Amino acid sequence: MLSETEPILFEVEDYRAIELVHDDIPVIQTFLEDNPEYFLSAEGCPPTDSQAKEEFESELPEGWAFTNKRAIGFFDASEQLTGFATIVSDLFADGVWHIGLLILSTDKHGQGVARYLYEGLENWLKASGAKWLRLGVIAGNMRAERFWERNGYLETRRRYGVVMGNATHTLRVMIKPLGEAGVGEYLNLVNRDHPDAP
Repeated sequence: MLSETEPILFEVEDYRAIELVHDDIPVIQTFLEDNPEYFLSAEGCPPTDSQAKEEFESELPEGWAFTNKRAIGFFDASEQLTGFATIVSDLFADGVWHIGLLILSTDKHGQGVARYLYEGLENWLKASGAKWLRLGVIAGNMRAERFWERNGYLETRRRYGVVMGNATHTLRVMIKPLGEAGVGEYLNLVNRDHPDAP
């Protein structure tokens, strides 16, 4: 059970999104262990005993500019953690918000829950100052690729040989403009995501 003092970021359907804090790591760990599919697919192994701590405390690469990194939990009406996301604000440039993880409990797959939780998240990110959303999708993860494409994300480049745990992948870098500023303006700000970037 989470502290009653943790503010609700937004509510959608029967779910509420709360910013998680360090004391919530045991709750996150239980969620990740109960829903290992992402890690089995992405890293070739189940979550480690310290996975939640690693996700919560992991540092961005040196030299990557950003203003904040947040962990967000989605709780259902019975107060169960049913979704987990990590967000980085102003990554590389002002207004670029990066979705690091978005994991939904396995028992909610195929019910449309991911769609409306994501819509709530996107609306909150936009209201918080995001002009573009950015993420990386493993090429070949068809369900994830289709989900992000349906939600308006566009591939800007591919990164090859990305090591994730015990696996190596091709990563599709995808962005979604949220306002008048489009893909061209984004690529002028974030050169590393340009299709011709080394």
